[in-house]
Amino acid sequence: MTSAYISAIAALCGSVIGALVSIATTWLTQHHQEESRRRAQEYTRRERIFVEFIDLSSKAYVDALLETSIKDPAKVVSLYATMGKLRLFASGGIVEAAEKVMSRILETYYGPKFDLENRPAVDHTSDILREFSERCRAELRAYEH
Repeated sequence: MTSAYISAIAALCGSVIGALVSIATTWLTQHHQEESRRRAQEYTRRERIFVEFIDLSSKAYVDALLETSIKDPAKVVSLYATMGKLRLFASGGIVEAAEKVMSRILETYYGPKFDLENRPAVDHTSDILREFSERCRAELRAYEH
């Protein structure tokens, strides 16, 4: 073999290796971008469901404090629908905390009513969403990393 052949083969091998590296780099970059996009969408979906549950729970709880029975079932049905979404996407701890909130709301509908004339005793048990919110925050923080 002459040195011309060796030079030509070396140049060809160099070109093939360069092309393979370029293809691999492009694939890895796209894969990483796709994974980042998917994680961001999942994070946003979870955040949206958590906020939806908090909003609906708050409204239902206020209604439960003031009403002697469930006068507008749509408030509770919407909450159950959001609970189903939580079961699809959230961890077991969050679902457990959400179930406690639901139970507390239903108990409140049939318990003693809130007196708007007198200042109620407010303590840590009045915040029915605290455990749920803290678990959601922890899950979202863990999902960021």
